[in-house]
Amino acid sequence: MKIVALDGYAANPGDLSWDELKALGECVIYDRTAPEEVLERAADAEVVLTNKVVITADMMAALPQLKYIGVMATGYNIVDIDAARERGIIVTNIPSYSTASVAQMVFAHILNIAQQVQHHSEAVHQGRWTASKDFCFWDTPLIELRGKKLGIVGLGNTGYTTARIAIGFGMEVYAYTSKSSFQLPPEIKKMELDQLFSECDIISLHCLLTDKTRELVNAARLKLMKPTAILINTGRGQLVNEQDLADALNNGQIYAAGLDVLSQEPPKADNPLLTARNCYITPHIAWASAAARDRLMGILLDNLKGYIEGKVINNVAK
Repeated sequence: MKIVALDGYAANPGDLSWDELKALGECVIYDRTAPEEVLERAADAEVVLTNKVVITADMMAALPQLKYIGVMATGYNIVDIDAARERGIIVTNIPSYSTASVAQMVFAHILNIAQQVQHHSEAVHQGRWTASKDFCFWDTPLIELRGKKLGIVGLGNTGYTTARIAIGFGMEVYAYTSKSSFQLPPEIKKMELDQLFSECDIISLHCLLTDKTRELVNAARLKLMKPTAILINTGRGQLVNEQDLADALNNGQIYAAGLDVLSQEPPKADNPLLTARNCYITPHIAWASAAARDRLMGILLDNLKGYIEGKVINNVAK
């Protein structure tokens, strides 16, 4: 069985081992693969593994040996699922491997905005504390989270874990979710989407990217938000209309945004969010802790072993 990993570097830049995967068959691992290289590299492969390399219907048609696509991520919008289903190609994903790490990043952004840790640390190193007439100084608002309203869009594993952390901070937690109120713990209140945006102090996005949720955050929704409100996105960049968000930040329509994802990654130099006011961006690293990537590799192996043994798990193309 030939196994080809098209873009293995992000999941394993060298600090983890591919040995168990290599033991399952003839295995070729590429760090990165451009779209025009996919067909040549995946030729004769029964198994193709991809993190962010797109697999289209035309590619599947040109790869007659292809029986299994293993997405090395939770989201699988990079694969034409309908085409895979029609061809009987199994597509698996990696669920829940980075839940704790992503929820942690949500609060890394929230706390950075609330306390301005980086800003004040840099100010100290620039000598501003040394020159201060008082025992302390600050030049930005400092925000206490207790009593603030957190609105969560999508209450899956990561959304729920984020909610539990927020409750620990003494925040009020509201969620826009398909779950009924009876399915929610008493500390989490269900709320409609527009009400969530208008009433909550912080909005955190945790929903899947679909045709319905694409650009869910747009000019109309941003106008609903408080001028003191904060937007956090650790989900998918395409959930946000980036020009609308940049305008809202620059116009003081909302206070700040903390983003770990953008619509195009890496971003173009002219992405409006790169120069927007109070916009804090990390380079899609919420998922990438060593512990999370180790779990990813373990689930990747379990998925592939399940396919080999005829006991398929995590198939998203049923």
